[in-house]
Amino acid sequence: MSRADGADRPDPHEEPGGTGAGGRGDDGHGDVDHGTGDGHGGGGDGGFGAAGDDESAPPPRIPAPRTSIEDTGRPLPPTPLVLDHPVLKSLLGAWALSACSAEEAAAVEEHLGGCGPCAEEALRLRDAVGLLHPEESLDLDPGLRGRVLESCLGRRPPRIPVPEWATPYDAETARLDALLQDIGDAEWHAPVRLRWFEGEGPVSRKTTVAGVIAHLLAVDGLVGLALGLTDPLAHASGGGGPAERTEAYWRAASSSGFPPTRAVRGPWREQTHELIRTVSFAGGGSGRLTVPYGTHGAELPLRDSMVDRAFECWIHAGDIADAVDYPYEPPSPRHLHVMIDLAARLLPDTLAGRRRAGLAAPSHELVAAGAPGRSLRLEVEGAGGGEWLIPLDSPGAVPSPEEEVAHVALDGVEFCKLAAGHVSPQEAATGQVGDREAIRDVLFAAASLSRM
Repeated sequence: MSRADGADRPDPHEEPGGTGAGGRGDDGHGDVDHGTGDGHGGGGDGGFGAAGDDESAPPPRIPAPRTSIEDTGRPLPPTPLVLDHPVLKSLLGAWALSACSAEEAAAVEEHLGGCGPCAEEALRLRDAVGLLHPEESLDLDPGLRGRVLESCLGRRPPRIPVPEWATPYDAETARLDALLQDIGDAEWHAPVRLRWFEGEGPVSRKTTVAGVIAHLLAVDGLVGLALGLTDPLAHASGGGGPAERTEAYWRAASSSGFPPTRAVRGPWREQTHELIRTVSFAGGGSGRLTVPYGTHGAELPLRDSMVDRAFECWIHAGDIADAVDYPYEPPSPRHLHVMIDLAARLLPDTLAGRRRAGLAAPSHELVAAGAPGRSLRLEVEGAGGGEWLIPLDSPGAVPSPEEEVAHVALDGVEFCKLAAGHVSPQEAATGQVGDREAIRDVLFAAASLSRM
């Protein structure tokens, strides 16, 4: 502790004669303030005396230690490197790659200010480095998640294999779940318009992102009921087909004062997992089980129903992605092909149904089941595409190349959007050759595959 006045209490560290053990004279070894007269410098009265001020004062018995500049808190004085021209020139490549030490970089940069040839060489090297290391955005590639999911699904076979006809549903529900994981609470209320085709024109219904997931939950429940699973919407579904179940669920949610929120993701996700587990344990033979859709007696085998649910999951995931401005890719080519094939196989029955309702031209002739009849060649281009011959006069007729009366070609994704009611028959970009009436009837039948 310091003394209050210099006279009342002797300093225990002070040597006789007025020089303390820590004191230093003006011999150049200390940080001494000469001549301040404030009691702390060598020229003051009663302070730590300087050896030159009093010839009779004995020198200190223990020389005082030098104070290191590192202990003062002040920055160290710079020690620039002194390098000759050949060494500096040899460092230009490392400098351009930012591989020099701080001292070397400082030396090179100082040299560049006065050496024109080296400055030009440094500029050329920096430009070359820029070509080797282009600037990259910090944002992740929008397609990265899809590629990672596809890789995981392709490289990690499950212990109990999923039937081949259920893998599109497994993949599309996983992709949609990844999208839902990424969106915030507010985006669950983003407006979404469900679109489909009825009769001669498009139909739409406004809902939200959460409402779309509730719709998928309601329709997937029909598959679950066919498999003997518990209906998660038993209290609100009201029975019926996809539209009736969805509307009943939306009404129940509205009457409670709480429209669907992100909480619907949990039941939908659990139901998708349960469907996959059930069909996997049941094995491939379960694909022949019939799934009734409750609309005018419509039904599908389970194997086709799972592809249908994968298709609708992808289409509605695209609706959600558009609503929240999220990048979303089509299914893998092999899954897209399975979806297109199902739509092509459903076209003859759909065309016959439209003909019975007076919405398509009548058959030119009655064709017995199993007999060849007039056909349309449907060519779907791009990944997942192929060619199908569609019988025109009877679903039971055998399509025949010799009886081909028309040829339609269009892109695979465009065909799927047509079958989903997201593109009208008049807007579908197609190449058409042959019977115009047959082409119109098939395009309208494709659009009629859609539903709520």
